Amino acid sequence: MTAVGIPAFDRIPGQETDVCLIVEGCYPHITGGVSSWLDWLMRNLPQCSFSVISLVSGDEARASKYTFPPNLLRFAEINLKGPPKKAFSGHFKADAELAEVFAEQLTRLLQRGGADVLGEVLSTLDRFPRCPTYHNLTRSEFAWQVVCSMYRRMMPEASFIDYFWAWQSLVGGLFSMLLFPLPPARNYHAISTGYAGLLAARAAVERGARAIVTEHGIYTNERRIEILTADWIEDTIDNGLAVENRRKDLRDLWIDTFESYARTCYDACEKITTLYSDNQKLQLDMGAEYGKLTVIPNGIDLKRFGSLKPEPTSRPTVALIGRVVPIKDVKTFIAAAQPVRDAVPDVCLLVLGPLDEDKEYADECRAMIEDMDLEETVVLAGRVNVLEWLPKIQVMVLSSLSEAQPLTVLEAGAAGIPCVTTNVGSCREILHGTADEDPAFGMGGIVTDVVAPDQIAEGVIKLLRDDQLRRQMGENLRARVHNLYSSDLSRDAYARLYGQAEGREAARWQA
Repeated sequence: MTAVGIPAFDRIPGQETDVCLIVEGCYPHITGGVSSWLDWLMRNLPQCSFSVISLVSGDEARASKYTFPPNLLRFAEINLKGPPKKAFSGHFKADAELAEVFAEQLTRLLQRGGADVLGEVLSTLDRFPRCPTYHNLTRSEFAWQVVCSMYRRMMPEASFIDYFWAWQSLVGGLFSMLLFPLPPARNYHAISTGYAGLLAARAAVERGARAIVTEHGIYTNERRIEILTADWIEDTIDNGLAVENRRKDLRDLWIDTFESYARTCYDACEKITTLYSDNQKLQLDMGAEYGKLTVIPNGIDLKRFGSLKPEPTSRPTVALIGRVVPIKDVKTFIAAAQPVRDAVPDVCLLVLGPLDEDKEYADECRAMIEDMDLEETVVLAGRVNVLEWLPKIQVMVLSSLSEAQPLTVLEAGAAGIPCVTTNVGSCREILHGTADEDPAFGMGGIVTDVVAPDQIAEGVIKLLRDDQLRRQMGENLRARVHNLYSSDLSRDAYARLYGQAEGREAARWQA
């Protein structure tokens, strides 16, 4: 079956856009989170024209979950696994000397990174007798010489076959970035490091363009957790108790490569932004220059969420707003429901979010609710209009294993709803404020450890049983969000980042 992607389009061929957004694994295929933020960004900067390059992986069918805004002039997908095999373009003559040069440069790019090394790789591609294809670089005699040389340089003690398939993935994604025809733009804005960051770095190195990276969560940290826990990566080297001269294994290869790609991105980008200050410590540890760093928090439409008024409900109502996927740890929320029900028998716990993004996990959540006899207490409501539900909620819960600056917490805060969240991303900063907050707005909720259903239950019970505390924390959070996290503040910061005058006409690309 042929995969169905989202058709590319170019509304004004050849026209330079103000911003080329480069995104991986989100917009426009997935709702919520970074995807919602990207949609917000484009719609709130109508004076800017945008291109979007969306990085995907695999052959599954894809469809847009969003209606594209009128100022999105250009859209294209890049498949990290390369184009279809029918794109083979015949024999590609191998050059042993060029293969060795290329292998040495790629080895340094994967082990150290840097804009200078990326520039060397790009220059070597220009030396090829003709423009190579993805398959020339990954499935040819030349590619075989390159991978064998890199294996000898990087990790000869490990399994070659395992190294080969890791190389196909890691370097194959790199080649997808290097061969893609860059659309003309004034700013190339990657919404993570990784492969998106590499494409922005390439624009800076190859064209002298202005490159920017914004990290909601730290990509290298997320990949490191994924790699360390992956059961599809097999450790093949026994390092024993050795401390020095440690030999590299496959997990090291994956982690080192993504860290090197991040250093390349940071090195090439003019600005490195993130949503909250704690992320900057990780960026600095990865080699980012302090002078490039800046914080631009997420923004909330205060008119939409701040005008919501509490509505009377027949039952005390607690909600988790988010996709039913493992990273949101909905199972911990369900586990917390039992002690909450024991303390507040008529309580209703809602899960408000899509159920179709990981159907197996959603089925496991349903089974867990049934096994714990919680059918009358916990409701998986699916996709909803959050604005209609927030007035009915007394306490918001976020049980995620990882977050950046969750919009759901800011939206609840704008509506004056206190939250119980895990200590992930900027949740503590949103609920408790920073040490230098002036004026200090006070506590807006309760922060727990991750995978701690008892702590979440304790926090929820405390807020449901104490009306005065619940109202006070809700008002504290409302004040913090209204003063520090408005959509207008965030929008203006990105307008300045892109070098756009806020009053510029927006009609030149509208139908």
